Amino acid sequence: MTAEKVTDFDDVLKGFNVFGRYHSVVLLFAFLAFAANSVFCNNYVFAAEEVGYRCMDETFNNNQCFKKNGDNVTVKCKEWFYDDSTSFVAEFDLACQDWKRTLVGTVHSFGYMVGLLIVGPLSDRLGRKLTLVITGMLGGAIGVAKSFAVWYWLYIVLEFLEAALGDNCSPMFILTIEVVSTKKRTLFYILCSFGYIFGAVMLPTAAWLFPYWRTFLRVIYTPALFFFFYLYTIDESPRWLLTKGKKDKAIAIIEKAAATNKIQIDKNVLEKLEYVEEKKLGFFELLKITFSSRTLAKRCLICIVWWTTSTFVNFGMTINSVSLQGNKYVNYILTALVDIPAHVVIIYILNHFKRKIPLISSFIVGAILCLTQPFVPTYLPWLSIMFYMAAKLMSSFYFSITYMFTSELFPTYTRNSMHALCSSLGRIGAIVAPQTPLLMHYWSGLPPSGVWMRLASSRSGHVPSARYRRQLSTEHRTTSRGSGDEAGER
Repeated sequence: MTAEKVTDFDDVLKGFNVFGRYHSVVLLFAFLAFAANSVFCNNYVFAAEEVGYRCMDETFNNNQCFKKNGDNVTVKCKEWFYDDSTSFVAEFDLACQDWKRTLVGTVHSFGYMVGLLIVGPLSDRLGRKLTLVITGMLGGAIGVAKSFAVWYWLYIVLEFLEAALGDNCSPMFILTIEVVSTKKRTLFYILCSFGYIFGAVMLPTAAWLFPYWRTFLRVIYTPALFFFFYLYTIDESPRWLLTKGKKDKAIAIIEKAAATNKIQIDKNVLEKLEYVEEKKLGFFELLKITFSSRTLAKRCLICIVWWTTSTFVNFGMTINSVSLQGNKYVNYILTALVDIPAHVVIIYILNHFKRKIPLISSFIVGAILCLTQPFVPTYLPWLSIMFYMAAKLMSSFYFSITYMFTSELFPTYTRNSMHALCSSLGRIGAIVAPQTPLLMHYWSGLPPSGVWMRLASSRSGHVPSARYRRQLSTEHRTTSRGSGDEAGER
């Protein structure tokens, strides 16, 4: 007597077209979820943007934070004039405390890294859909609460909580790859991830239309409360239901999807459906297995370097795009739109080529483009912007390749865990990236700093940083008090 043949869940999913009606609906809601995540991740670029300031005391003739009086005693300026009195910097009185402004972005990235350790296990316990709804709504609620903060450190706490508890990207990502067959995951996820680009375009558009930072936060976070309706518009992951022993519910979803796409699936095949969840390893057991193998240990360390570099450069270039010459909102949109050709090319590369050569090539070309920028003539700003956008394109290439390549370098039984570990540790780059605008004020030798500061100083309608304006004052100004538009005078 032969054993009854079971049906592998992946074989069932192979019969579905990702462009069918059912998966098109999933794609739409995944698109919107990723768009929201994109808006939330970088909101601080505009909410806590840089604003010029100078001392109200005219004896601080170089707009210094400190000066020495007649007794050679150091005196600090006590009252400031801000170029935008309603800005984040002005309302929290952050003059001469530039680190507090950039700390907002760092705290957000750190909160996101911590959230990876919280949301992942939560989605395994509660389900992908419910976790998506909870995190989406929490992100919206905490984001709106930030707009009412009257104390800087309260804002920082809320920023951390919003990033740690409001990350809907993780459960949505898991859901998108679990509703399609293994071979179609790359295509389906990249199609869904166009939502990130849409969100990146909507973020500066909202900031442009609603320049007051409190109103801006309320506008971008309030729609997140509509994630509640995801309870009724999308289905739970059938894979997750099978792992929890809820076979009947999983079959019901598959039958619903088949009916929506007008395809037939043998009910007997579904009754024999089986899905075996990969064995989960404890953290220390995972590390023991990985680092007991020289090859796996080397791969792990290399992947962490890839992730750190990718997040640092990608986030850093996005954040600093507002310092380029021209309209800061348009520049931010352009850096987002660069990802469209990047996604199209990556789909082709990942499906037709190996990973190593494209990854190494994009890293090298991206580095060359970034290092070349300071040497571009100052009278060719269009060339600097072109180099910048090309470098951003390269960073999108190697970020996407790193994401996929990492999961392919480890054995099946450690693949998911090692991908999560490398991704989490690699977020160090995203944590450091928001500090690059501040670092440039203290270390003028940074390769990109020259071009960013040079372009910022000539941008129409943009006031350079207070520290850079002090430098201009020392070198060029003859009056003791500026008009607030020293960039134009220069």
